[in-house]
Amino acid sequence: MNGLLKTTIGALTGCILLSGSAFAQPSHGLSAFGELKYKKDFTHFDYTNPNAPKGGKLTTVGTEGRTTFDSLNAYILKGESAQKLELLFDSLMVRAFDEPDAIYGLVAQSADVADDKMSVTFKLRPQAKFSDGTALTAADVVGTFRLLKDKGHERIKIDIRDVVSAKAIDPLTVKYRFKGKNVRDLPMIIALLPVLSKAYYTKNDFSKTSLKPPLGSGPYKVVDVKQGQHITYELRADYWAKGLPVNVGRHNFSIIKLLYFRDRTSEFEALKSGLLDLREEFTSKSWATAYDFKAVNDGRVKKLVLPDANASGAQGFFLNMRRKIYQDVRTRKAFGLAFDFEWTNKNLFFNQYKRTQSFFENSDMKALKKMPPKERELLKTIADKVRPEVFGDAVLPPVSDGSGQDRKNLRLASQLLTQAGWELRNGKRVSEKNQPLTAEFLIYSPSFERIISPFVRNLKLLGVDAKIRYVEAAQYQQRLKNFDFDIVSQRYTMNQTPGVELRGFFGSKSADARGTFNLSGLKNPAVDKLIDILTQAKSRDALNVAARALDRVLRAEYIWVPHWYKASHNIAHWDKFGRPATKPKFNRAVFDTWWIDAEKAKALNTSP
Repeated sequence: MNGLLKTTIGALTGCILLSGSAFAQPSHGLSAFGELKYKKDFTHFDYTNPNAPKGGKLTTVGTEGRTTFDSLNAYILKGESAQKLELLFDSLMVRAFDEPDAIYGLVAQSADVADDKMSVTFKLRPQAKFSDGTALTAADVVGTFRLLKDKGHERIKIDIRDVVSAKAIDPLTVKYRFKGKNVRDLPMIIALLPVLSKAYYTKNDFSKTSLKPPLGSGPYKVVDVKQGQHITYELRADYWAKGLPVNVGRHNFSIIKLLYFRDRTSEFEALKSGLLDLREEFTSKSWATAYDFKAVNDGRVKKLVLPDANASGAQGFFLNMRRKIYQDVRTRKAFGLAFDFEWTNKNLFFNQYKRTQSFFENSDMKALKKMPPKERELLKTIADKVRPEVFGDAVLPPVSDGSGQDRKNLRLASQLLTQAGWELRNGKRVSEKNQPLTAEFLIYSPSFERIISPFVRNLKLLGVDAKIRYVEAAQYQQRLKNFDFDIVSQRYTMNQTPGVELRGFFGSKSADARGTFNLSGLKNPAVDKLIDILTQAKSRDALNVAARALDRVLRAEYIWVPHWYKASHNIAHWDKFGRPATKPKFNRAVFDTWWIDAEKAKALNTSP
C-alpha cells in the first residue's frame, strides 16, 4: 500500500518552527525546519491556475499497483480499497507540492505547537461541514484519532504510536499530546490524517470493509461503484472549502472515473480506443516502441514526460528474511550478483533507466561512495551494532559485463553460497540437512516475467530452485499482508523529509506487524537507532547526515536486489486537457491542477 514531502528562524510572519523556537505561535501552516513559502494572506498555490474552468470528465486507470478492489475503506487492514478515496475526506491541513514538507490549513485555520514540542493545538474553521450538511467539529477530529489508533491500518498505527491523546478543548479546538523524543513530525502527521464523521461511524462499523460510500467532507463524493471494475467520483457543488486558498485552482474535473484492468496490455488498448483519457506508462519498452498508433502520429494523443524531483525511493526485489534460508547475508549478497541489470537495461529497457544504488535515490540523503567525517562520527556511536563493511565505501550493486550471464559475478555468487552452507549436489544447492535453496518470485502481473525470467535462469545456473509464481491480484495483496512470500518487487516512496514512516519500512517492531512495508522482516537495533536520530534531527543538514548513515547500514544488509529508476513520469493523454504553466516540484498534480479544455474536447475525435 507510497512517504513521503531550512533553516532555523525566529518569529517571522506566517511560519512556525517545529525543530526548536522560543517564539512558536499559532500559524496557518507547518514545516519541519523553517520558514513557509506562502504567507498568511496567500491566495493560491503558485502551481495552480486560479482561473481554471470546472467541468468535464477524466477517465483514467485506477490500479496504482492493484488490479481490483472490494472496499471503500482505505484506512483499515481488511480488504483492498479503491484508489483516490482521499478525494472524499478533508484533513486538518494539506501539502504544498512545491515545498519539501510544508502543509497549510484546510479544516484547521491555525496550528500552535507548544514550546516544548510535546503538544499541538489546532483551531478549526467554523464553516467546515460534511457532505450531509452537518458541522465538522472537534469531536469528529478526536473521534478520528481514536478510530485510527484503535482500529486503523497498522501502517497508520505505527506513524501515530507516540501520539498519547487527542482532546476537544471546545467545539472548534483540538489538542494532541505526544510522548518520547521522536516528535518533530507528529504535528504534520496528525494534520494530514483524514477527518471522519463521528456520527457516521457510530452507526457504521469502521473495522469492516464496505462498498457503501462513506460520509466525508471533501471535494468529491462517490456516485457509482462496481466492485473490482470501476468507481466514479463527482465534484460537490456545495463543497464548503472550495474558496479557500489551499483549494483555489484545484479539483477542476466534474467527474473522475477510475477503471480497473487485469493487466497493462488491456490498459494500453483502452487508451488507444479512447476509453481512457490518460494513462501513465510504466513499461519502458512500451514507451519506446508501442506509441506509434494513429492518434499519436496525428497529434490527438500526446506523449508527455514530466520531471520528478522527489526522492526516487527504493525499488527492488525484497528477500523475506523471515524465511530461514535468507537469513545469511552471504546468500542475499549472492542473489544480487545473479541479477544482470546492465543486460536488462539494454535489452529490455532501451537504456532508459539508471541503476538504483540507494534507499534514498535521487536525493541529498543518498550516501556517497566515500564516507564524510560527520557520518563516520555518527556511525561510531553504534559501531558494535553494524557490519564492519559499513565503515568502508558505501555498498554498490554489482556491475556486469552486460552479457546476461556474467561469469565473474556468477562465480563470486557461487562462492558465497558455498560459504553460507549451500553445497552443490547434482547441480542443486542444498543445506547440510539436504534442504533445497528455493526462490519463488511472487507476481500478480505478467508484465514483470520478462524481467524476472533471466534472473531466474542465472539463479538456476547457481543451483537455486528458482521459479516465478503468478497469482491473481487479491491473493497477491493478501500474501503480502501476511508476509507469505520468498521474494517480491516493491517500491518505497520516500518523503523529502523522512521521519517516523521509516519505522514501517525498516523498524524492528514493524517486522511482525501484518500489512506493514517491512517486507524483508528486518530487525536491526542500529537501524532503529538511526531512524530515531533522523526523526529527531533539528536541521536539514543533520537529517541528511542521519539518512546517509542509515542508507549505509541498510545497503550493507543486502535485504534487496536493487532495481532501477528514472526521475520523470511518462504520461500519454488525449489532447483535451489544460494544465498550469508551472508543475509543482514534488507531484504530477494531474488530479489536483489539470482541467478539461472545452474547445479541445469538443474538437477531438477519439476514434482509433
